[in-house]
Amino acid sequence: MGTGCRIGVMGGTFDPIHLGHLVAADQAQAELGLDEVIFIPAGSPWQKEQGVTPAEHRYLMTVLATATHPSFSVSRLEIDRKGPTYTVDTLRALRDAVPSADLYFITGADAILNILTWKTTEECLALADFVAATRPGYDLRVLDDHGLRDHVIILDVPALAISSSDVRKRFASGRPVRYLIPSAVEGYARKHRLYSAGGAGLAVGCHLPLDG
Repeated sequence: MGTGCRIGVMGGTFDPIHLGHLVAADQAQAELGLDEVIFIPAGSPWQKEQGVTPAEHRYLMTVLATATHPSFSVSRLEIDRKGPTYTVDTLRALRDAVPSADLYFITGADAILNILTWKTTEECLALADFVAATRPGYDLRVLDDHGLRDHVIILDVPALAISSSDVRKRFASGRPVRYLIPSAVEGYARKHRLYSAGGAGLAVGCHLPLDG
């Protein structure tokens, strides 16, 4: 990671990572002139109450999904950190590591609309520029009502109505997931039975996704 550069930070649970995540990161890099995009799978984000896949599996699937992109990398920063995951802690760590870099935190419209519930929202906005990828069914105009519009860059991503929760349901019900997630991720998930009904991969009790 260099200094004096523009770094995209793609945070999320990635349970599993899907093509919508990759399209958003790729488009953010192109439109914002980012030197690199770092994917940071969440460790134990405090806002997730249901069972989630163990962090190591989510990390490895993210590595597989991003392996062929020359400007994408994956960090263990959050999964190696004990305790609940807060975005502000991640941004503080990145700011300390690369004080001269411009940070762009990339997330989906659904997550950005929860920003007021995040820990130390104002500090998050001071540490990085926030980038919200549009998603069908989420109206980002409500950011104006809370005075947040000037702090968020809206990224108009092609309408890929893909969600990790839908992918998990498709796995569990035996429906196809091809063209929704990278083939390497599908192969990994099937090999380890992560999302099959009664599969061994779910760990009930973890508190996920990247909150804030």
